[in-house]
Amino acid sequence: MSAFVLHLVGAFSDIDRQDVVDAVGQGAVYALMAVGIGLVFGVLRLVNFAYGQLIMAGAYALAFASDRGWSVTVGILFCFGVVLALTLAMDRLVFRPLRTQSPAVMLVATFAVAFLLQNAALLIDVRDGTIGEPAASISSLNQAITVWGVDVRKIVLVAIAVAAFSLAALALLLAKTTIGLQMRAAAADFPTARLLGVRANRVIGFAVLLSGLLAATVAVILTVETPFVDPTFGLKPTIVVLVGVVVGGIDRLWTATLGGFVIGFASDIIYAALPTDQTVFLDSVLFALVIVVLLVRPAGLFARGRSSLVERV
Repeated sequence: MSAFVLHLVGAFSDIDRQDVVDAVGQGAVYALMAVGIGLVFGVLRLVNFAYGQLIMAGAYALAFASDRGWSVTVGILFCFGVVLALTLAMDRLVFRPLRTQSPAVMLVATFAVAFLLQNAALLIDVRDGTIGEPAASISSLNQAITVWGVDVRKIVLVAIAVAAFSLAALALLLAKTTIGLQMRAAAADFPTARLLGVRANRVIGFAVLLSGLLAATVAVILTVETPFVDPTFGLKPTIVVLVGVVVGGIDRLWTATLGGFVIGFASDIIYAALPTDQTVFLDSVLFALVIVVLLVRPAGLFARGRSSLVERV
């Protein structure tokens, strides 16, 4: 084991600029996922484990559009429509009726929704006798271009740009708009916010809608990177991001986002450092580092002082 660790440390010296750029792109995608998860947690105190299945549904929509020969633009719009419809249906049919129940009940409900969507996708997928659908029409976005002597995939640049724009727009929305201030108030103290006139359904619905928009965006990016969709599509990234959110500090949106970025960046850098025949150890190395971080900083890597549930956004 010590020899493996020494070999891993030595391998980091071989990482080049292209590996770093790819890792930043991966971190940007995971940061977007962390924001989507953090928005719902902020107003509902709920970790939505069905988030990965929303991404999967969007990926299947892209594969369906590709199979029908639709243009890339129409396919992306269809993806957004499917994900947003499922997100709003989840809020209206599951989150809203169970809002007064305990967090454990709502958590179990998200697991049920996740498995429902995954098995629905499986039943639809196996109609042709195979599992998995290609989404070839958007694969052109994964071509590489040369930037300052580094071959960078177009989708990596798109992911970084979209993440930067989305985070900046979200920061402005939370700080400068009425609905954003209401979301912050609801995240800080929901009962008091309602007594002061904040409309619960409106605030929660808006947060869930933003979460769905981010899920659809991630679905497009991940499908471009891996244009083959199956019922487990998006599941592993969601699990990794959930871990990153906890590592960063789930109590605040910005710490959760940083946690998502860091774990995405770290996973790509470690993967690049590992020899091809040892990439199977990626998850072991990554989660071992997570355990170390949580032992040292149980409140989160970016949390200030003790963990607090007062300010989450």
